Amino acid sequence: METYDSKLKIVLRHLIALIFCIFALYPILFVVTNSISETANLYNAKLIPDEISFQNFIELNNNPLAPFYSWLFNTYKISFVAAFFNVLLGTMAAFAFSKLKFKGRRTGLLTLILIQMFPGFLAFVALYLLFFQVSDIIPIIGLGTHAGLILVYLGGSIGFNAWLIKGYMDTIPDSLSESAKIDGASEFQTFYRIIAPLARPSIIVIFIITFIGFYAEFILASLFLRDPEMWTVAVGVNTLFIQTNYDANWGAIASSSVIAAAPIAITFLIFQDKITGGLITGSVKG
Repeated sequence: METYDSKLKIVLRHLIALIFCIFALYPILFVVTNSISETANLYNAKLIPDEISFQNFIELNNNPLAPFYSWLFNTYKISFVAAFFNVLLGTMAAFAFSKLKFKGRRTGLLTLILIQMFPGFLAFVALYLLFFQVSDIIPIIGLGTHAGLILVYLGGSIGFNAWLIKGYMDTIPDSLSESAKIDGASEFQTFYRIIAPLARPSIIVIFIITFIGFYAEFILASLFLRDPEMWTVAVGVNTLFIQTNYDANWGAIASSSVIAAAPIAITFLIFQDKITGGLITGSVKG
């Protein structure tokens, strides 16, 4: 009886896993097949197209009104720079809250928690007006610039990332930093020579997650970027290929989605072990 119950549980687990895989893979397969279909639309779209054509990719490459690869470059540049400095500043803040003792430490931690409770879109109007005025003083970081958008991104998730990295740094014994101080190391040397290398798995995972979050961000980018040459992929595709309701160039949308998502998907496949284990694998060394 126990053997039968155990087999039944295994079958149910595999069945549930299969159902979830179908739900996860169907939208991806739908987008891929529409990207290579001659008649891509939502009304009579087929999961397996009658005829395979790469015309959507050709039109995407030759469309003078839609510099897709320029948008793709902008997206990578903004996402990488914003994610790098976001994680860098978050790691420094995490080290300070985890390993340093100073007045106001607890208040600072509580403040970070309270700030994260408010949705970011509440500040959209204030940010727009602020950077509109900054444009008159320092145009290089004002409204409509990549640098201004990166600065906005930096203020959005540093607190959350600092909390995640701090939780990982808390698992690193204080005896390591204390030993470094006895040997004459400064706080900064302790940070980048001992604590940061030990927290590398967590830092890498958070960098990838933060990068993907900025890569797919649309609302702030559409609010800040005016010049079509400065647009990201999300802004460009939504502005030029989507008109009203279901009246859109679904072939161009599908092909651009495949090109934009392929590098991220490949990155996940290559680093999936590090990504899944980065936040749970300890790095404490005695």
